[in-house]
Amino acid sequence: MNPNCARCGKIVYPTEKVNCLDKFWHKACFHCETCKMTLNMKNYKGYEKKPYCNAHYPKQSFTMVADTPENLRLKQQSGLQSQVRYKEEFEKNKGKGFSVVADTPELQRIKKTQDQISNIKYHEEFEKSRMGPSGGEGMEPERRDSQDGSSYRRPLEQQQPHHIPTSAPVYQQPQQQPVAQSYGGYKEPAAPVSIQRSAPGGGGKRYRAVYDYSAADEDEVSFQDGDTIVNVQQIDDGWMYGTVERTGDTGMLPANYVEAI
Repeated sequence: MNPNCARCGKIVYPTEKVNCLDKFWHKACFHCETCKMTLNMKNYKGYEKKPYCNAHYPKQSFTMVADTPENLRLKQQSGLQSQVRYKEEFEKNKGKGFSVVADTPELQRIKKTQDQISNIKYHEEFEKSRMGPSGGEGMEPERRDSQDGSSYRRPLEQQQPHHIPTSAPVYQQPQQQPVAQSYGGYKEPAAPVSIQRSAPGGGGKRYRAVYDYSAADEDEVSFQDGDTIVNVQQIDDGWMYGTVERTGDTGMLPANYVEAI
């Protein structure tokens, strides 16, 4: 059954039928509502299921809403609700930590430069503390402790009575001096001699370890909680130099792992 035309109401046959805008039209009846120009499927524009040309297509305009007391009240209420929600989110997230900063190439370069500067300064302070310009300050701690130990026992040896028989010769074992190995201008301290293990020098300060520490470098020493550190010398705010009385090892140790006795 053939449908009726949406414009004239007459029967539309298949040879002259135009199916558009959910309706059926005669080709002659499918024209603009304003200027009556005949349209086709390529140049028409539909508005409220009616065909229009491009020139007479209705323009949509928005209406302005007046600031009535009711609208002002709704606007103020929406602002208060948004502020309350913001405060709730702030209270929930308060104290949960700092914001994460992305590791950009610039930040990574600055961090690497700071680490290199800190490492260079640490080695400079370490070199100055161990090899100073003057003879007394530049003396290595192991040799200084050895001299202190020998001077400490010399009066005791002088007080001993001379009751050694002449028939039995006395042989004194020579003390072995510590040998320092050098690596590219940097001198590695030698192992402590037996004098340091038996009687460490009393010139330095004494500290007690409050935590366990494992050496992270060759010039550091390991110790356990409760160990006594003798002959302690302050190098900077974070590091000290001393000898572990239990093991006899001498080297660098962190200052925040020990306390003064």
